[in-house]
Amino acid sequence: SGLGFNIVGGTDQQYISNDSSIYVSRIKKDGAAYLDGRLQEGDKILAVNGRDLKDLRHKDAVELFRSAGYDVSLKIQRRLQPQNGPVGHRGDGESGGLPLAAILVPGLALAAAAVWILLRYRQRM
Repeated sequence: SGLGFNIVGGTDQQYISNDSSIYVSRIKKDGAAYLDGRLQEGDKILAVNGRDLKDLRHKDAVELFRSAGYDVSLKIQRRLQPQNGPVGHRGDGESGGLPLAAILVPGLALAAAAVWILLRYRQRM
């Protein structure tokens, strides 16, 4: 069923003005690229199996993908995404690390216990 993604671009149908590069326009659900998970819509494809895609017509790029074989190596340039929200926000509803409470609550409990022990120790002196 192919590689599981569609492309746009080429010297004869530029996707971005003054840029004849090849871009991923769509990842097909349950296709090879979707199941692999690394390729993203908007990625620029620089090479397929070591073959540079620079200055190719769209149909020549499509043919190159169709004849790529079973084991395919892509060299890509990740699309640039505007950063919305705080630094490190992934935008998928999940944080990138531990919640702040998971660090603060045990730390505060430990500090409170240390103060309590210190006060009790001083009273005995």
